[in-house]
Amino acid sequence: MKSTMERAETRTAPEPKSNRGPLVVIAVFGALFLVGCWAAWFFTIDDAFITFRYSANMADGHGPVWNVGEDPIEGFTNFLWMLWHVPFALAGLPLETVAKVTSVVLGAGILVILVRAGHRAGGVLGALVAAGALVLFVPTYFHVTAGLETIAFAAVVLRAAIVGVDLVQGRAVRDWEPPLLLLLAGMIRPEGVLATLPGFLVWCWLRRRHGRTWALVAAVVVVGGGYFAWRWTYFGHLFPNTFYVKFGNLDAGSVWLETTVLLFLPLLVLTASLLIRKESRGEGLVLCSVVLLTGMTYAVSGPTMDYLYRFAFHAFPVLCLGAALATARLGHRVIAALAGIVTVGWVAVAGVTSVELPVAANYGPDLQRAHVAIGKGLAAARVPEAARSLAVSDAGAIPYYSGWKAIDYIGLNDEAIAQGARPADVVKAARPTVIVVTAQGPRATPGVVYGMSVPEVAKDYELVADIQMREGYFQEIFVLPEYAAQVKDAVTTSVDEAQRRNDPGRYEDTIDRWLDRLRAQLPGG
Repeated sequence: MKSTMERAETRTAPEPKSNRGPLVVIAVFGALFLVGCWAAWFFTIDDAFITFRYSANMADGHGPVWNVGEDPIEGFTNFLWMLWHVPFALAGLPLETVAKVTSVVLGAGILVILVRAGHRAGGVLGALVAAGALVLFVPTYFHVTAGLETIAFAAVVLRAAIVGVDLVQGRAVRDWEPPLLLLLAGMIRPEGVLATLPGFLVWCWLRRRHGRTWALVAAVVVVGGGYFAWRWTYFGHLFPNTFYVKFGNLDAGSVWLETTVLLFLPLLVLTASLLIRKESRGEGLVLCSVVLLTGMTYAVSGPTMDYLYRFAFHAFPVLCLGAALATARLGHRVIAALAGIVTVGWVAVAGVTSVELPVAANYGPDLQRAHVAIGKGLAAARVPEAARSLAVSDAGAIPYYSGWKAIDYIGLNDEAIAQGARPADVVKAARPTVIVVTAQGPRATPGVVYGMSVPEVAKDYELVADIQMREGYFQEIFVLPEYAAQVKDAVTTSVDEAQRRNDPGRYEDTIDRWLDRLRAQLPGG
């Protein structure tokens, strides 16, 4: 005979969830994810080639340096991502492809994690909300294929958030995981320490009576402190060089914050709603803390190159998880379903209507026929090794493919400019063979670009080429007279070939151009 209490427990115990639901969700959304990656595969952001240049130089035995033979400068903020590509550079594999494949695998991992966590909390509806927001947000695919560390960082932050939620819900976690995630996140991006701190602190508190906990904390301090001390002594500065260029732009940070809040408003509201009920307050505190600490850095720095909400994406999967957990707590199934539909629909519409989407959708071919072609042309130019130097603002594909010594006059990869030197003074002192200037039209040389006076630095140079990337975006090539003919011939040959292969004659930033390109890739297209 069962007691009254035993019978009550039997009646109220939750039914075990079937594994069929999450498998179907993974299969359907996984197929959509792969289609999305295919549609954005051509997209690689110019900044990715900055990291690849450091990786290639390290693979060649020079260490992580911008210019071989010069003092090291930390012009990247993704050390572990840079390090990941070194063995592939040694093997001679194309780093652009390595980065894309890595991010596809990690992106698929994020999808699986969200489906499992969403299903565990709210059944099939929870899985649909968590994974649907990710998969139906079109910018996701451009972050997968961009070549940067965005997806890797988001994956680590998401996993750290889930570990924190598991801890406050009383689930078992592997003791080595919270400290490892803290180290990984901090070495992928400096702000990763903040992003993964909530789960780490929860773990420290709940495991405070275990000696192994403090041994692992000590290991984190030793390894993390050793890494920080090495990079400080190697590069000579407390923070990456990009920090000194970007940090402190509160006006831009305010705009970023307003844009991000509007973009993810339903996700933010649902995640914050976890704080209302006592039974969900612990997981709500963890998730809200992760989102707040992740975004705090960008809100006070006004991040540049924030294409398609790149920096907001770092916490996006965490918000997808929070929305799934919150819908599971709404109680009434119809209300939960409506909340999920509104949330996923909001995010999907916000992504597909982004004003930046047409530019990103055509950016890959545009970069190939301009920056990549210029870099390859410079590499082929008959210019002596000692004279292979250039100054450039778009300091990614052009320096990477050319292999030339490069002055980044924005300052991301130039210590003097980052510390306040006039770009014109730095460029004039170096007197590079080539100066590349971004203009809005042919023969429309700007007076000042990124703080550099173009007439001042290029007065003794010859303009040998105006290369169109897209509507309203040209690269002007200025060359010292003694090398003008060689550079012009090589760059023109390279660019002409690239223009023929990449959307010839089309320079408009439209979704139609993107769709036409995709249709041409289909069988019979």
